[in-house]
Amino acid sequence: MKSITINGSQRESVGKKATKALRNAGQVPCVLYGGDKPVHFSAPELAFSKLVYTPNAHTVVIALDSGETLNAVLQDIQFHPVTDRILHVDFYQLFEDKEIALNIPVQLVGNSRGVKNGGVLRRNNRKLRIKALPVNLPDFIEIDITPLKIGDKVAVGELPTENYTFLHSDNTVVCQVKTSRTAIEDEEEEDDEAAEGAEGAEGAAADAPAAEAAAQE
Repeated sequence: MKSITINGSQRESVGKKATKALRNAGQVPCVLYGGDKPVHFSAPELAFSKLVYTPNAHTVVIALDSGETLNAVLQDIQFHPVTDRILHVDFYQLFEDKEIALNIPVQLVGNSRGVKNGGVLRRNNRKLRIKALPVNLPDFIEIDITPLKIGDKVAVGELPTENYTFLHSDNTVVCQVKTSRTAIEDEEEEDDEAAEGAEGAEGAAADAPAAEAAAQE
């Protein structure tokens, strides 16, 4: 999985007054959990743009001004209800020998057969939660939808797992191809054309003996 580095400064004061002063200076208060004790630090708001405003999943390297470097994942983020500015960020520390639960984006590839025939592709889950060691975290979960016909769906239980575990039930639907009015009409037209072709063939077969008799007379 791709990683983003955030340069932070450790915080000594964690009260409301100190937090407000940080925000006024364009800094975001942050806390890193999961280690022996929480690590309080701050980082420039612009440093989070590639981490927050993206559909992709990333791990984070937190480089503190003390020289310490810590690996982590984004756990929670708080935004201002009016301005949407980042108010606070929580991280969870990663360890090579400990599994972590993380939401991974789903990437669909291919052109569905059912969509080509007028069906509608619906994405029920754009992200799936998995559990794995940090080294086994994938950038995304790829699903080939090419063979999907109208009415078909892909469930979690059908997906291959590579050194990670899905934290969903096997019958959780990831995507599906639903029917539509256009698709139904297309199917009916195909049935009508087939029926007309069959009727024409039957009529030709019935007229053949009569034509032969007329020719003999």
